[in-house]
Amino acid sequence: MTQEVAAQLRKINYKDINLVDRYSNVIRDLIAKAPMPTDLAKDIMAEFKKLKAPFVAIRSSATAEDSSTASWAGELETYLNTTEKTLLINVKKCWSSLFTPRAIFYRHEKKLLKAAVSVAVVVQKMVEAEISGIAFTVHPVTQDRNQMIIEAGYGLGEAIVSGSVTPDSYVVSKRGYSLIDINIAAQARQIVKGTGGGTKWVKIPKAQGERQKLNGKQIVALAKICAGIEKHYKFPCDIEWVYVKNKFYITQSRPITTL
Repeated sequence: MTQEVAAQLRKINYKDINLVDRYSNVIRDLIAKAPMPTDLAKDIMAEFKKLKAPFVAIRSSATAEDSSTASWAGELETYLNTTEKTLLINVKKCWSSLFTPRAIFYRHEKKLLKAAVSVAVVVQKMVEAEISGIAFTVHPVTQDRNQMIIEAGYGLGEAIVSGSVTPDSYVVSKRGYSLIDINIAAQARQIVKGTGGGTKWVKIPKAQGERQKLNGKQIVALAKICAGIEKHYKFPCDIEWVYVKNKFYITQSRPITTL
C-alpha cells in the first residue's frame, strides 16, 4: 500500500489543482478499499468496548504535527459521534485524510514530501459539549506572553475551529488571572450530536445566543488549567476545551505555530 500511495504522489503536478484533487481521490479510494488487518480491527474494537461509550470522537495526530513550525491540525479530519457500527470505517477515513488535497498541499508547502509522515488515530469518549472553544496561552496577535486568550461558543467546538461561528473572546492576564478584555459575540446556531450519531446544526434562541458564554469564575478556572498545561509542556499552547455539567475537559493541546 505504501508503494502504491507513493507512486500516485509522484504523478502530481502541484501547480495543477485538478491533478491534486484527482490523485487525492485515487489515494483515498485505495485506502478505503484496502482491508484492515484482522488483528488490528480486533484490537480497536476491544479497546472501544472498554470505553463503555455509545459515541466516540475519532481524531488525528500526525507524527509531524507537534513541531513548533508545522501543525497538521485543521488539515486532517475528525469524526465526531462515531458509533460502533462506523468505528472502523471512520478510523480508515481518518488515516486517509493525510491525503486530502489540503494535506497534500500542506506537505508540499512544508517540504515534508520525503518525510515519513503517518497518522496516529485517537479514539476518545465523546463529550457532548454545552460550551466549547480554544485557548491560546500566549496572545497570538500581540505575542504578549503575560496574556492568554480564551474563545468560547455554544455546542461542539467544530463550529469555532471551522470558522462557522464567531466566538466570545476573553483576554486574561497570567499574572493574577484578572480579566483584561471581554468581547461577546451573538451566536445564532450551534453544532450538536445528530440522531443516531454524527452531528447537526440547530438554532439557538436569540436571548441565549446573545449571552456571555462563560462567566468570570469559569474563565479564571479554565485559564488556570491552561496555564498548568503550558507549564507542563514548557512552550506556548493552543488548547481545545469543552465544558459540560460544570466541568472542563481538555480534548487537545499543541504548540502555537504562529509565534
